[in-house]
Amino acid sequence: MADEKKIGKITHYFDKILVGIIKLEDTLKKGETVKIKGTTTDLEVPVDSMQIDRAEIEEAKAGDEVGIKVPDKVREGDEVFKI
Repeated sequence: MADEKKIGKITHYFDKILVGIIKLEDTLKKGETVKIKGTTTDLEVPVDSMQIDRAEIEEAKAGDEVGIKVPDKVREGDEVFKI
């Protein structure tokens, strides 16, 4: 996994709207792809939309908590990698 870099972890999941909240340890830009990996989670997700407090953003930095649309359930503690 040399081409993957850990950039954060999932802190919350909203099941009704399929949104995962990521606490970032590095930058993330719209258009990039992330891999969400956990005990029972293994997803690759293109970042087509990213929000902070319901406001659409283009880029987020370390320390931000962002919401992204996910195709399936993610769990608190799942690690997020930029690929």
